[in-house]
Amino acid sequence: MSAVQIEDATQEETIDEVEAALAWHDGDPRKTIETLLDDVRHLKLQLALTEASSSRGFARGWHPSYDRT
Repeated sequence: MSAVQIEDATQEETIDEVEAALAWHDGDPRKTIETLLDDVRHLKLQLALTEASSSRGFARGWHPSYDRT
C-alpha cells in the first residue's frame, strides 16, 4: 500500500471522537464527562510527577502549564 493510499484510507475512516466516547458509555453523557474529568486529573498528576522528576537542564527551562491558556 502506498503512502497516498494509506492517507486516503485514514481520511475515510475518520472517527467522531465525541460519538465514540458516548458509545463507550452506552450513550450516557454524565458518565462520559465523569470519565473525561478523571482522565484530566490523572494526566495533571502525571505532568506534576514528570515535572518533579525532570531537571531544568533536561527541559531547557520549559515548565508545564496545568491550565489551557
